[in-house]
Amino acid sequence: MIISQADARRIALAAQGFGRPPPPRVTAAHLHKAADRTGLLQIDSVNVLARAHYLPLFSRLGGYDRALLERAAWGPKPHRRFFEYWAHEASLLPLELHPLLRWRMARAERGEIGYAALRRFATEHRSEADAILTRIAAEGPLTAADFENGASRSGWWEWSDVKHALEWLFWSGRITTATRRGSFARVYDLPERVLPPAVLAMPTPSVTEAQRALIDRSARALGIATAAELRDYFRLKPVEADHAIADLVEDQALVPVRVDGWSQKVWLHRDAAVPRRVRGAALLAPFDPLIWERGRTERLFGFRYRIAIYVPQAQRTHGYYVLPFLMDEALVARVDLKADRQAGVLLAKRITLEPGAPGETLPRLQIELERMAHWLGLSELRIGEIIRPA
Repeated sequence: MIISQADARRIALAAQGFGRPPPPRVTAAHLHKAADRTGLLQIDSVNVLARAHYLPLFSRLGGYDRALLERAAWGPKPHRRFFEYWAHEASLLPLELHPLLRWRMARAERGEIGYAALRRFATEHRSEADAILTRIAAEGPLTAADFENGASRSGWWEWSDVKHALEWLFWSGRITTATRRGSFARVYDLPERVLPPAVLAMPTPSVTEAQRALIDRSARALGIATAAELRDYFRLKPVEADHAIADLVEDQALVPVRVDGWSQKVWLHRDAAVPRRVRGAALLAPFDPLIWERGRTERLFGFRYRIAIYVPQAQRTHGYYVLPFLMDEALVARVDLKADRQAGVLLAKRITLEPGAPGETLPRLQIELERMAHWLGLSELRIGEIIRPA
């Protein structure tokens, strides 16, 4: 079966929830459905515009009350719908995925995964990590800074030791995020005091079953994908994912196909929609799952994208915090955005149009920028330089 590049784009867009009219009023149910479709929301603390986990929902639903997400992610236990864990990167995940990641927690607890400074708390420094856990159990939710500015009562700690120990406890599932505080600092507590009891009581699948379910979730979220893309969604290694891909192919949940012009093997999820066209407009966060795998973005859209926040200023081509602009089925522009909260202004410091961008690109982009300004509570939109292709 051969699929055109245009159909591959439409399948990918539909799988990610694009092409649907935004609801007139976004409810918690809309938010949960959109997040369930993407499978996760990547967390990033950069706040030049808005923190990254808020933006994919805006791209798909339009303006929504961010308190809905905060309540579902960090609110009272009965209202929790998400938990934090390492998935693609640091992520907010629907609670039903918790059992599917317990195998990763168990491997972290045994010191089998993670960087060297983290793994040592599973072995020679386990007693120090246990002491931190005991203190959280006794005192309640704590941040890294609450541990005596980085020094333990025994006196041996360096600031980094506290953070590494907490991170190992987090990776191993022995603590989780209760809330976020101040400048987005993670507040740690015991899972049984944070997550609904029904979630913790859910049966733990075998490692094989969990990895198969994660690949199925990846395939549903991507619609059409290479093996590397299926693995990347939840950061699975080949040994963790390839058996799951083979099983899903055998069960005909994944259908091998070819995309015209691609050299890679590709799989189509059997439930993927193939719309005749996709209409809509959206500004995409740098960590939006539609574009976070940069090679896939190039193959689907012919759009080479690199995030510039980690690049020296002299090497930045399009600006600092640059969002691609999706219009219908194409990425047609890049916008360097900043929220000047003190002045109440959304700054589109630079707009760079892609070659072949349609004539209606700028008017439709302005509508989306005005919607974003309103969503962020900014009273003015200010547009700077506009770069047109030569």
